[in-house]
Amino acid sequence: MRLFAMIMLSGLGCLHAGVGVGAKPVEGAEVIFDGTREMLDAKWTYWKGPRFASELPIKWKIVEDPVDKGTVVMSDDPAAAGGKYGSADIVTQKAYKDFRAHLEFYIAKPGGNSGMYLQNRFEIQILDGDKTKHGMGAVINETESPYEAYNGVGKWNSYDVVFRAARFKDGKLVEKPLVTMYFNGKKVHENQTINQVWGGPNSGVDGGNDGGKGITDTPQGLKLQAEGHDVRFRNIWIKELELEKADTDFAE
Repeated sequence: MRLFAMIMLSGLGCLHAGVGVGAKPVEGAEVIFDGTREMLDAKWTYWKGPRFASELPIKWKIVEDPVDKGTVVMSDDPAAAGGKYGSADIVTQKAYKDFRAHLEFYIAKPGGNSGMYLQNRFEIQILDGDKTKHGMGAVINETESPYEAYNGVGKWNSYDVVFRAARFKDGKLVEKPLVTMYFNGKKVHENQTINQVWGGPNSGVDGGNDGGKGITDTPQGLKLQAEGHDVRFRNIWIKELELEKADTDFAE
């Protein structure tokens, strides 16, 4: 069942937002993946990090939705075979600061591994079978996995997030990034502080900067990770926000 949430955002009034699998874009949101090759190529590109090994056009495949009608994208780029994250990850061509985002993913086989990167820095893990701080639905290495909210292999799952970027003054970090997240319609993280970029330089922007603690003051795109696994994505949309207050919480 689709759930509905009321987002209370400083200076923005009230926004009604659907959360959960099948949620429609909120007012003012931009659809950044609708299942088509045309939109994939128009709005996404490869992240050319230090391990980048693929080439345009994007090699991720457009395939039939295994559950519902329509088409979706599959993350099994051959350059990433063997778990080589960073070799064929895709990122939006547009960069974002504060935002509300929705994404749906499907893991075809046990152990399937990918990730949703906020600002191409901070990973929300997608990893079947892992219930640790490195596991499914975790703000990686920052929270425990909310594994109980996971629908499992062979079913669609959804992440809904409101993210507030780090704040800087005179070039120095003064407020760390925050995120609130719903996993399949259940709130699992609330105003979670993110302390650093994890995974090193192959993981995302600033990963090699002071061991991941040297976050820079630059907006970045939403990234999806290729690790050579069959993980599929659909219904991805995002709305830019301006969150003056350090609060990302939104309630059902």
